[in-house]
Amino acid sequence: MHVGIPKEIKIHEYRVGMTPAGVKELTNAGHAVMVEKEAGIGAGFDDAEYLDTGARIGTQRDVYAHSEMIVKVKEPQPAEYELLQPAHVLFTYLHLAANPALARALLERHVTAIAYETVTASTGSLPLLTPMSEVAGRMSVQVAAACLQRVNGGRGILLGGVPGVAPGKVVILGGGVAGMHAATIALGMGADVTVVDKSLPRLRELSAHFAGRIKTVYSTSAAIASLIATADVVIGAALIPGAAAPRLITREMLKNMQPGAVLVDIAIDQGGCFETSHPTTHADPIYVVDGIVHYCVANIPGAVPRTSTLALTNATLPYIKAIATHGVNRALLDDVHLANGLNVYCGEIAHPAVAQSLDMHYQPFQYAA
Repeated sequence: MHVGIPKEIKIHEYRVGMTPAGVKELTNAGHAVMVEKEAGIGAGFDDAEYLDTGARIGTQRDVYAHSEMIVKVKEPQPAEYELLQPAHVLFTYLHLAANPALARALLERHVTAIAYETVTASTGSLPLLTPMSEVAGRMSVQVAAACLQRVNGGRGILLGGVPGVAPGKVVILGGGVAGMHAATIALGMGADVTVVDKSLPRLRELSAHFAGRIKTVYSTSAAIASLIATADVVIGAALIPGAAAPRLITREMLKNMQPGAVLVDIAIDQGGCFETSHPTTHADPIYVVDGIVHYCVANIPGAVPRTSTLALTNATLPYIKAIATHGVNRALLDDVHLANGLNVYCGEIAHPAVAQSLDMHYQPFQYAA
């Protein structure tokens, strides 16, 4: 199969769809790979490294014109829509529930689109979302600590406190992968940490994992309202696979928060956990609503592109190899968990949660010869 790796063009997105080591695995198996010129520079991989793997280097148009599978990191940007063709298998993060314009473009272009974030595993986990959730969760506390600085509009609080001064309070909404990793870093910084989730079994797991060093609270609107009133940082990490994120904090609730408190919305790719959230970029990451600092960057892991690219390739490579080796239809039929990643197929929405969120027709995957 001909596999293409274009350069990411989202603002301040420095990750690349595959490392040279990953490309080498494909070329060793007899597949042809074309990488866009300087696609890996932001992550520390130069063109020479890709050439050494047997890949070719081309322009953006070359990559799209000569490839059957397009491997990316972020969703196609509007400038890329025209480059997509019906013959393409697009493998990337899509987050279509929050992006109806992209969904319509993929439907119109009859692209086969597989979203990293809805591929499942036998354990019920999301193996291709996990590595970036780990990165985003850990980074969320780092950026929150910076946002708390007075120069950024924050309360002037040091998360870990100092002897004689209490630490900052961090409330994490969602105890999944991102939430757990956020808690890990917040604890490491010495913060007072509370994790909120609607799953009692998950709260028990987290309590055991952290040996009782975090507080756990069952998620209700009243509990959230009470917790955020004294929080210095609230991290939104709630996720419904394929669907829009639940709105857990309304604008009205901001009035009861402490001025200069910080909201970090990890779920912004799926529409966000907070009513006042809107996507921002690394170039202009924060804004203030009713005295509350918001950090809603839609590609948080893009700030640490080398770590992120290495982690992402580790997770995606087996699926990329399966599609390249067997073709997309056979790969989907052979692996129900990969098939759960299918979002668009033959001009139809092929994922039920995506279809419901977009109020579009859902057509289950059917083999197309």
